[in-house]
Amino acid sequence: MNGQGFVYLTRERLLELEKQLQEMKTNGRKEIARRIAEARAHGDLSENAEYDAAKEEQGLFELKISKLEDILSRATIIDTSKMPKDEVHILSTVKIKNLKTNKIFEYTLVSPEEADFQAGKISVSSPVGQGLLGCKVGQKVEIKAPAGIMHFEILEIS
Repeated sequence: MNGQGFVYLTRERLLELEKQLQEMKTNGRKEIARRIAEARAHGDLSENAEYDAAKEEQGLFELKISKLEDILSRATIIDTSKMPKDEVHILSTVKIKNLKTNKIFEYTLVSPEEADFQAGKISVSSPVGQGLLGCKVGQKVEIKAPAGIMHFEILEIS
């Protein structure tokens, strides 16, 4: 698909994605085929909105499968036990304090494909992610982000 370098995953996450892909390819495809057949049974396909919706759903579903296959084809397993414990790296969970607002945030640094801001997972390629990589506890960091220059202090790394 896009072939943009490696996707760094833990072994657990890799197994999760493989299981999800297998489920989609078997039961997921069967379910969509069932819905298409059911919609087809409703008569004239040229005026059958249910059939059109099921076909569109099938296309989106196949796109999801392709994206998952692409991620898995580029996956590289990271063994976090071999990473330095005192330094921020991919898959580190970092507690930081915004020095302007004194608010404390906790983020896990992940590959772009796994980023989910609502779940506290930020990409290592994001401005904040890049700014935190290699930092140590107690270090103060200045990060240039779209919102302007931000100042953080690293409170904890796990």
